[in-house]
Amino acid sequence: MQRFLDPAVLARINGLDLIAKTVVDGFVAGLHRSPDFGFSQEFAEYRPYTPGDDLRHVDWNLYARTDRTYLKRYRGETNSQLTVLLDASNSMQFASHAVSKMDYARYVAASLFYLAIHNQRDPAGLIVFDDEVRNSIRPSTRTGQLPRLLAGLEAAEPHARTDFAKPLQHLQEMLRRRGVVIVISDFYEEPETVIRTIEPLRFHGSEVVLFHLLDPGEIKPRLNGPSILVDLETDQRMEVIPEYIKGEYRRRLDAHLEQMQQKARAAGLGYHLLVTDRPLDQALSEYLHLRPGGN
Repeated sequence: MQRFLDPAVLARINGLDLIAKTVVDGFVAGLHRSPDFGFSQEFAEYRPYTPGDDLRHVDWNLYARTDRTYLKRYRGETNSQLTVLLDASNSMQFASHAVSKMDYARYVAASLFYLAIHNQRDPAGLIVFDDEVRNSIRPSTRTGQLPRLLAGLEAAEPHARTDFAKPLQHLQEMLRRRGVVIVISDFYEEPETVIRTIEPLRFHGSEVVLFHLLDPGEIKPRLNGPSILVDLETDQRMEVIPEYIKGEYRRRLDAHLEQMQQKARAAGLGYHLLVTDRPLDQALSEYLHLRPGGN
């Protein structure tokens, strides 16, 4: 299964539609073989237990393994509206290997759309943004929605800076009912600002998941000597030495990631770090709430 979910392999496939089908079919086949989770044509997804839910639908076997309480939901019961907010700012073009952050984000979003519309028959929509809303496709299951969404992803090109306020305001005006909102971004912004801007979506009853997308070269940069780092969004430049990368840079990045995770979960938001050289099953597992031993 991992071979089909490897982003470097996916990069050699022409067409987001085929990439999405390859990822989802491989992921579903993996679930069929998994000793931990059942997956049949009737089963649709897990969701967290909330007070008042019928305890008869709790998966007690999953609870025994993870100490987390989830309900099984079946096809016809989900009707969860999915909206993906895709960050298309300049920093998303960075790549230290075969797949840029932007391409990886496209693969993730395309796979989620395919899973929602093709497998679960749920409406799905898209907002592409940087410092403006560049494209908006209202959630729907009408004929041709999946090709429209994939075309929107194909047309998304990184430029400008990130501003979370405008797409969130646009989303709140666009949504007619609550659902699942997934924000895919590298989140190069103060964690408090990010969470404060996104948190109101939870108050409207939507489930919100943050996919924090980073390149392995951002997590562990490799410098052979003094170098100049360039901010892709502001064009600011800073001369650094390898010792800075191993020391101060790493401490700052670790602190940023820890704050993002802590503040997101304190606000009731799902949080998941995705690294662009890792298989895409992480993103699909997060969407389906298949997180054995996770948070």
